[in-house]
Amino acid sequence: MKILWLCNIMLPAIAEALGKKASNKEGWLTGLSTQLLQRGGENDITLGVCFPVGKEEEPIKGTVNGMDYFGFPEDTAAPDKYDDNMEMYLTDILEDFKPDVVHVFGTEYPHTLAMTRCIKDKNRLLIGIQGLCALYAEGYMADLPEKVQNRFLFRDFLKQDNIRQQQEKFRKRGAMEVEALKNASHVTGRTDWDREGVLEMNPNLKYHFMNETLRANFYNVRWQMEECEPYSVFLSQGNYPIKGLHYVLGAMPDILKRFPETKVYVAGDVITAYETLKQKIKISSYGKYCLDLIREHKLQEHVVFLGRLDSKAMCERYLKSHVFLSPSVLENSSNSVGEAMLLGMPVISSEVGGIPSILTDKKEGLMYPCNDKSALIEAVCTMFANEEMAIQYGLRARERALVTHDPERNYERLLEIYRGMNS
Repeated sequence: MKILWLCNIMLPAIAEALGKKASNKEGWLTGLSTQLLQRGGENDITLGVCFPVGKEEEPIKGTVNGMDYFGFPEDTAAPDKYDDNMEMYLTDILEDFKPDVVHVFGTEYPHTLAMTRCIKDKNRLLIGIQGLCALYAEGYMADLPEKVQNRFLFRDFLKQDNIRQQQEKFRKRGAMEVEALKNASHVTGRTDWDREGVLEMNPNLKYHFMNETLRANFYNVRWQMEECEPYSVFLSQGNYPIKGLHYVLGAMPDILKRFPETKVYVAGDVITAYETLKQKIKISSYGKYCLDLIREHKLQEHVVFLGRLDSKAMCERYLKSHVFLSPSVLENSSNSVGEAMLLGMPVISSEVGGIPSILTDKKEGLMYPCNDKSALIEAVCTMFANEEMAIQYGLRARERALVTHDPERNYERLLEIYRGMNS
């Protein structure tokens, strides 16, 4: 059986073979592709992968580790814009590889819509749900002040990308997503929230439940209370409003009254950088708002931006932290929450989207209403103050995550879906 994956990144093995820098995103794809390839003799699967390259680059193809790969031009910096040429490139790839099943990872990309338009037999098309842009757009403003939503800083004006315009881009991506799902026949999902969302968009979809396998280095290590930095909070990202960093900054003064040593560590882009002229020119409106909150509440010694971290560094940061916090306005089943649970660390999350499908409140962690500052403060302080409770929550979270993210179980489920579609 020939399976063609459509991914939003070049897999690291392919990047290495081409002498290009590998992406740190979607690390679980590497684990899953490795399983499929290493067990090709027993599963009778030939795997091909296609992915976008730069918009000015030529299409590429080749083979690495027994896996055929195809790169096609796409402007990945403008995921709200559709390029008809992708249909031509993807049609050529389909004719070249001749897959029995096409598995598309993510609904929110223009190439997803392009694939749904150019594949003739929709029953051979499987779309894996990651997030749902159409629903994310609705909550994008995340209680930001009106003036912050509407203003233009220099960078915003230059890129025509202020917060309102960012929301509009999500809406455009959401419209493409809805069309793609209406064109599809099969989807995989993993939460009550994504199931309800996609079936509302297309009631005729066949929904296949399948959990995700996470990055390999998170399975064999465990969080220990005695080895973490006391009263430290880790956020896996905070680049844009929907991730909720500003809620945490607004809650910090009250948390510090009870736990003065509290520090917040944020992975991802350093959106508040404002030292050099270049940084002042490049700062976004959301970054400036977060910087203003840090200054207003005198949090300079309590908020640390870590920059982009690879899988190893991310895992180390989780293990050093007292609490993992996901303050997002909306998530499906957050892989960051899953990784924290897998490590067995105390987890706090806003009660949104698909999170209740993977984390049980007051058993495996704590959840709170995302726009309730008092509840956020209380959740963090409760976790800090109750060491034994935090440890027990972490142990139960790990026990559940080892089932949810079991690589063997998820691999077998994927094969079951593929075989069912190809029968």
